[in-house]
Amino acid sequence: MHMIRKSSILLFIIVILASCGTKQQSGSKTETISKKKIEVPAFNADTAFAFVKAQTDFGPRVPNSQAAKECAIWLTKTMERFADTTIVQDYKSYAYNGKSLKGQNIIGSFNPENPKRIFLCAHWDSRHVADHDPDEANHNTPIDGANDGASGVGALLEIARVLSSNTPPIGVDIILFDLEDYGPPQGAQSRDGGDYWGLGSQYWSKNPHVYNYKAKYGILLDMVGDTDARFLMEGFSLYHAPHIVKKVWENAEKMGYSDYFVKEKGGYITDDHYYINEIAGIPTIDIIHLVPDSRNGSFVDYWHTIGDTLGNIDPQTLKVVGEVVLQTVFEEGN
Repeated sequence: MHMIRKSSILLFIIVILASCGTKQQSGSKTETISKKKIEVPAFNADTAFAFVKAQTDFGPRVPNSQAAKECAIWLTKTMERFADTTIVQDYKSYAYNGKSLKGQNIIGSFNPENPKRIFLCAHWDSRHVADHDPDEANHNTPIDGANDGASGVGALLEIARVLSSNTPPIGVDIILFDLEDYGPPQGAQSRDGGDYWGLGSQYWSKNPHVYNYKAKYGILLDMVGDTDARFLMEGFSLYHAPHIVKKVWENAEKMGYSDYFVKEKGGYITDDHYYINEIAGIPTIDIIHLVPDSRNGSFVDYWHTIGDTLGNIDPQTLKVVGEVVLQTVFEEGN
């Protein structure tokens, strides 16, 4: 997935980055307001990795395939084990080639009666073609999508498990989007790529699982499993939700994870958060591994290739991301 869109708001981003990288200076007295100590439950990296593996064991989760059908059943049952309520959105969308695709967005809600809410999301489908594979013979081969899809879902399922026995201080919705990665192959893309990516998040943004759904903000996890991943501050995230980017990256810094969450501006990625920001109007950021100047234009070399397999997934990276997200969730109640 992920077409890159460039923007002309450089000055805005420079201001935001400056505010993220410097401490506030003032002549006021030291603030004496005390905050309650935050108890954040532990994130289990091995369990998150097992959730990633369980998805890849089904094979490529390509829409309309048997593997996708079986994985959707497993995801739904798993979410039902953890969430207070689980909703499955069944819908149809049309791909770039006119093909009708059956989609299922799987949503688990925690602390559902609390009107103060945030949501966490990822996509669970995998790409139908390996159009960036260096071997042209593989270009029509579906991919496992261990990192591009399954890693974010694995981290969120572990967070769901944690929340099932540790009630969050706010309402939390975990949304697993379908039909994210069925965009046109590399050689068939127009200049802007069209709106054929993120079909599941587009549907949800127009048809939320709860009427008149409101949330303070959202956090998208995408490609969060690679060894020594570097999560730059993605462009659309900075544009639509700079305060949330700052909150998350500062949490990571305080936790000793600044080598992962790097306070540098990354590219503009047309990911699920793009449509949520544009259509639903909910400030949403993307935690995504970006590699400037890579042969794949901001992504790891195995992106959209048959090399996107479980062997690339590092439990430590899942742990870092999961701990930072949990810290952010539990801080909301302080």
